[in-house]
Amino acid sequence: MQIDCDLLIAWGGVSRKYGKDEIIFHEDAFPTFYYQIIEGQVKLMNLSSEGKEFIQGIFYTGDSFGEPPLFINQPYPCTSVVQKDSIIMRLSRESFLKMLADSPSLQSKFLQTLSARIYHKSVSSREIINNPSPELRILGFLKSEKKRLASDKNVLITHTRQEIANLTGLRVETVIRTLRTMSEQKKVSIIEHKLYY
Repeated sequence: MQIDCDLLIAWGGVSRKYGKDEIIFHEDAFPTFYYQIIEGQVKLMNLSSEGKEFIQGIFYTGDSFGEPPLFINQPYPCTSVVQKDSIIMRLSRESFLKMLADSPSLQSKFLQTLSARIYHKSVSSREIINNPSPELRILGFLKSEKKRLASDKNVLITHTRQEIANLTGLRVETVIRTLRTMSEQKKVSIIEHKLYY
C-alpha cells in the first residue's frame, strides 16, 4: 500500500537513501518505524543455520513493508535488505499509529493490504508444502509474479535464478535445470538468459 508522501511528511516522515545490500532492520530487532519505498526494491529474508537464504517477500516502489510487527510491537521475524539503491520514507511508530487512528479510510486500506499479503503468503506456502516437484513450485511462483504484474501476456521475470531458488525453497542448480527443461517444453521462454512467463 502506498500512503501519499505529503501526508507522511506532514506526520514527520523523512526519506533516506539506502545503498544496495544495506540492512534496514535486523531479525529480532523491535520495530520503531513505518517504511515505504519511494524508489527501489527491498527483500525480507531469513538465513538458516547452514547459511541458506529464504526470501519471505520482495517489495517494490510504492510498497510498504515490515508493518505486522509494528502493529503488535513484536520483534521482526526477518531481516530487510535493500536489493538495489533505494529511497525509503520512514515514519516513527508513534506517529504512524496516530495517523491511522486519525483516518478510518487509511485503516481500511491497510486492513485490505495486510489481508492480501496474508492470503498471498498462504497460497505461496501451500505451493511449497504441497508440491515436492520443483517444476510445480516454480510454476506457482511464476503465476503469482504474473498476477502481481497484472498481465495476461508473456512477462519478463526480473528475479535472478538465485532469488527464485530462495523464494521457492529450492537449490539454484535445481532451478536452472528445471527452467531449462521447462523452456524445452515451451512452458517458459528463455531469451538471451532472460526468463519470460
